[in-house]
This record gives sequence, structure tokens and C-alpha cells, in this order.
Amino acid sequence: MKITEVEAIYLRIPDLDAAKCDGTQDTLIIRIHTDEGITGIGEVDSVPLVAKAAIDAPASHSIATGLRSLLIGENPLETDRLWDKMYRGTIYFGRGGPALHAISGIDMALWDIKGKHAARPVSEMLGGTYHQRLKAYASSLMPETVDEAAILAERYASQGYKAMKFGWGPIGRDARFDEAQIRAIREAIGADIDIMIDGGLAWDLKGALKMAEIYEKYGVYWLEEPLHPQDIAGYRELSDRTSLYIAGGEQESGCSAFRTLLDEGHLDIIQPDLGRCGGLTEGKRIAHLAYERHKKVVPHAFKTGVLVAASTHFTASLPNGFLIEHTVSTSPLARDLVDEKIEFLDGFVYVPDRPGLGITINESVLENYRVK
Repeated sequence: MKITEVEAIYLRIPDLDAAKCDGTQDTLIIRIHTDEGITGIGEVDSVPLVAKAAIDAPASHSIATGLRSLLIGENPLETDRLWDKMYRGTIYFGRGGPALHAISGIDMALWDIKGKHAARPVSEMLGGTYHQRLKAYASSLMPETVDEAAILAERYASQGYKAMKFGWGPIGRDARFDEAQIRAIREAIGADIDIMIDGGLAWDLKGALKMAEIYEKYGVYWLEEPLHPQDIAGYRELSDRTSLYIAGGEQESGCSAFRTLLDEGHLDIIQPDLGRCGGLTEGKRIAHLAYERHKKVVPHAFKTGVLVAASTHFTASLPNGFLIEHTVSTSPLARDLVDEKIEFLDGFVYVPDRPGLGITINESVLENYRVK
């Protein structure tokens, strides 16, 4: 089998609000075509046009080459070799950032092809399906008012979620307000549902320590990215001084960054985004780092159904996989781009047994939001 084309398709909803912390307003979809008629689908979680440039750029020289140029004519089943070829081919402008983000979406599409060619789901192709179902948490931006936060929490509980996460929005503006919100959420749903807080890089170390004490009182399960990603020393002290699980990593790409988070930052839970960290190939390597250190992996997946499907297969293939992010965004890209939704029932998602990622792009939705 040979790759005949690599498409990087920019999708964007009208009137995008860049001030809103919502990754479902635009995206970059990858489609890889082959001479056997099998097409693979992937997704990049980045600034779409920046990652698209890394794919579409013509060759400059051997280590500064657009990814499309590197892949045409290659065998898509050789995922490890192609990952290395892409990584080496972008050394001058990559080794992280948008180039590795672009590699992530392409790698995801290659695994989709690999599964379709073998007529097996990606979770099996990754080494085996440890879990047929996974606990899912409702993932939402934190509302601007206490009453709205309580109403949303009650809604998610009524929909069957046994865990929920609120993040960004007003978090970090005022500690008393933050406490009022977590108190209202906990009172609305009781003690049996897990609550996670995504700090959205809101605090310095002292602010995070103060909020960790508050969140401990309300049984928060994890505190996510309270500090700047570069504040490794701060993460280490915070993790060592609180009983909360400290989570992070959605901003990172490549194994070395996650090794730093685990070994120097002492994070308890790492959150690789498969549309950014290096795809499924690098994601498995990252997950192995956590497995060796007896740490948890919960992938970040706040995008369309493409990334959700890949993240579900990925987590199902991990011996320490246990939880999956389930965005509740009403964006049409999040809700309608993929025809086959990952099944959610009574707080769990069920791993598809269809070949590849088990998804089909809705072509009318894609064309409606495609930026030409």
C-alpha cells in the first residue's frame, strides 16, 4: 500500500471567539489517502493554520521538509518508521511545537489506516484492549456565576456522569469566589461524584497552595495545570505538599517533556493530548513512562469526535487506563463532525469494535465549516 495524498483541512465555526477557552471552535482534520482506497482520519490540536503550514510546506532541505512531501509514496502501515522520518525531517523547525502537533494528527490517521487494513479496532492494534468500557467525566468551562456552576453540575449528574471537571473561565480571579463555586458544585451533586478542577495556569505557587487547601476540603479529585507549564520547581513543591492529585501535560509534546513532568515536577497524573503530543505512536511511549513510575494517564481530549475516538482507543489499550475526558461542548464541530459517536451510558463510554478508529466524517458538516 502507498500513500497518495495527505490533506490538512482547516475547519472553523463562524464568529469564532478567541477569548473563549474552547478548543471546539476550530480544528485541523487530517485525511490520508492510499492507492488501495483506504482513507485514514486524524486531528491536530494546535493553531490550525500553523500546523497546516508544517504539513503543506514544500521541501527546503533534508531536515526542513513539509510532512506531506515526506509521506507521498510511503507505506502507511510502517507507523514507527514514518514517525521517525517525520521527526527527523522537521528538525530545523520542529522537535516540538506545531511540527510535532502536525505529526500527531498524521500519526493518528496512519493508525486509522492500519486498523482498517487489518479489519481490527485501533485499541487492538496498539497492543490489546484492556478495557471494554471507561469511566467518562463531563468536561466543561467553569461558568461565570455560582448559580450557573451548581445548575451545570446537577445537569451532568442527571445525565449519568460519575465525574466532572470545570476549568478556566473565572477561576483564579478571587479565592473566595473560587471557594463559593466549588462549595456550590459539591452541595449540588453530593459526595459520591468526583470533581476535578482545571486551574488554567491561574496561579503562582503560593496561590496554588492556598487553593489546594481549599479544594481538599471539598474532596476535589485532581487539580489540573494550576501553574505555568515551565514552573517545574513549583509543580514539584505543590505535588509534594498537597494530598490532591496534581495533573497536567496537555500543553506538552514528546516523551522528554513528560519525563520532566514526572521526574522533576512530580505530577501524579499526566494528560497527553494525542493531537499534540506526537500522536498514538508517541502517546504509547509517554504512557509507558507513567506505567514504569506507577503514575496515572488520562488523555486530554477537548476537540471533535475524531480526537475523542482516538483517545478512547488509546486509553483502552493501557493497563493503567481508567478515565476519559468527555467534552460537553455544544459546538457543531464537537457534536456533528463524526457520524458514529462514542457510546456513553450510565457514566461510561464503550470502546468501538469497528475497524480503525471506528468513525466516519460527516462530509456535509466538514464542507460547511471548511475554510477554503
